[in-house]
Amino acid sequence: MGAGSANSSFVAEGKFGLDWLQSMWDDNNKIFYYQVGIGSGNSQTVADHDIWRLPQADDTYNGCSSKYRYICNRPVFVNTAAVNSSGQIQSGALISPNLAGRMAAALAICYHEYQTSNTAYANQCLSSAEHIFDLANTVPSGNLLTVIPFSFYPESEWRDDMELGAAELYFALQGCGSSCPAGPHPASYYLQQAAHWANAYITGPGDAADTLNLYDVTGLAHFELYRALGLAGNPAGLETSQAALLADLQKQLNKAIAQSNTDPFGFGFPWAAYDTTSHGAGLAVMAAEYSFLNGPALSGGVSPAAYASRQLGNILGANAWGTSLIVNDGSTFPLCMQHQVTNLVPMPPNGSPFLSGAAVEGPNSIAAKGTLSGMVTCPPNGVDVFSQFNSKAVYKDFVQSYSTVEPAIDLTASSPLAFAWQIAGAPSGTP
Repeated sequence: MGAGSANSSFVAEGKFGLDWLQSMWDDNNKIFYYQVGIGSGNSQTVADHDIWRLPQADDTYNGCSSKYRYICNRPVFVNTAAVNSSGQIQSGALISPNLAGRMAAALAICYHEYQTSNTAYANQCLSSAEHIFDLANTVPSGNLLTVIPFSFYPESEWRDDMELGAAELYFALQGCGSSCPAGPHPASYYLQQAAHWANAYITGPGDAADTLNLYDVTGLAHFELYRALGLAGNPAGLETSQAALLADLQKQLNKAIAQSNTDPFGFGFPWAAYDTTSHGAGLAVMAAEYSFLNGPALSGGVSPAAYASRQLGNILGANAWGTSLIVNDGSTFPLCMQHQVTNLVPMPPNGSPFLSGAAVEGPNSIAAKGTLSGMVTCPPNGVDVFSQFNSKAVYKDFVQSYSTVEPAIDLTASSPLAFAWQIAGAPSGTP
């Protein structure tokens, strides 16, 4: 799915995202920004979720009057820890560890990807990754910083993010050897850090409480660290081991299998909950990883490779509703997403359908409703063809139902990795 593919290269798309992340970090002044735009407004100001329009309308929306000032001029939010009592922004402030770990991971991968083809860009990515990692607040209190409002993304676990960030930094520095740009730490430091945070997760309050999705990335971090330990020759004295990492992956998968045993279609996550699609793809990834690592038998003798296929089957149509939850995969898939462009533009420039590959929320406990001015009714006849299959969980392909058919980047993130496992069969070597 990268540069080696004739028709599925996402290298440019990846760099688009990396450029955006780089713009949210001022490496010279060590200032971190975490959000652009406002999701929820109030009586004085209108925010992104309050109006239904195409994005190009924002520049002049309603004459940019005071009430619409944050639509015309989207604000950028700075790290809350960087603002002192006088309202001044200070450099070098600590960063919420969930954001620090993930940003470090993404930018370390950036270095690994571009160190040959775009050396200056890669070096900036690596510098940023190391500085952000060093500023992680590893004794956070209260809510983690995610977005404003916190209720949009109420993340509580962060040790997994630090593990992933450290593992990717290890791979970046181990791979460049003597040609590494000057930095604060050697590769061995990041291996130690990854092992530390893996152990902190395994022995901590959030161990195996979730599986790979936007809130918990141990399903990827443990796999990466397992391979990093092997690459390093399994050095002594670290706080975790390959056996401990594999056992924790097994623990997460066995909990999912217990859930699968309660579902006629064998799905490993409750349908009456948010993020069902994302969890299904994440479980497919974890099971594929576990199979690749030749882990011990799973509960009930379940084959991890077969389990991966079953989870993909669930999100691609082998479920109670008979619909794929990923756009343009399968013959029946979401058509009335709560997505402004797909709702307001009758036909995309390159033909239908819109947003091929986008993952939607999926079945949930409720089908949300609520219209905004300008929203086009979809489906046009208003008929809910999936209602006959609803019971404890519901699915509705209806533009108002953000709880079931809103697409999002974070929801979709686990599926390209799941599909890459299916395409490649296994990773090609160790990073």
